[in-house]
Amino acid sequence: MITAQDACKMNREICGLAPIVPVLVVHDVSTARPLAEALVAGGLPALEVTLRTPGALDAIRAMSEVVGGVVGAGTLVTPADVKAAKAAGAKFGVSPGATDILIQACEDEGLPLLAGAATATEAMRMLEKGYDLLKFFPAEASGGAPALKAIGGPLPQITFCPTGGVSLANAMDYLNLSNVICAGGSWVAPADLIAAGDWAGIEALAREASQLGQV
Repeated sequence: MITAQDACKMNREICGLAPIVPVLVVHDVSTARPLAEALVAGGLPALEVTLRTPGALDAIRAMSEVVGGVVGAGTLVTPADVKAAKAAGAKFGVSPGATDILIQACEDEGLPLLAGAATATEAMRMLEKGYDLLKFFPAEASGGAPALKAIGGPLPQITFCPTGGVSLANAMDYLNLSNVICAGGSWVAPADLIAAGDWAGIEALAREASQLGQV
């Protein structure tokens, strides 16, 4: 059991590890561990494995064994997802939105939730529940960096991790905002490099992403 404040504190530490959190869709479980090793070696230790494939939970288990990695479960939608993710070793959870039932399930399971919000109203509702660190999703479809900057005007106490359409080309548009702690992106683990087992290539992409925002 954790409180909203504890969840945000834990997620803030995780989100502060690197400017980019890889958003991963793992189809072949055998690639999970080397993929995680490459990303961690490249400087991206916080990994979000989306629950969109049959082997996602097994991928979380495999990645959780990688030294230096902090593995979370994305696309949490139901309490069953939360229980399964926690049992698989997930250290944090990410959801596209937020419902009272999902929030309660995460608090009951002790899994810090990074809940999605796309509007000021959604963000305010989460703030009422004690959550001041949220996922801005879908980022680009919701107006991108200009929209998130605008939300930050009246709601400066909320920090975001924008995800959805974030790429190397636009990542700094988000990371330069005062209300952004990090961003989630899938470009650091492209499907073709995973299929080819090009772990060196993925490590290079991760290293490039890990340097974003640094002078």
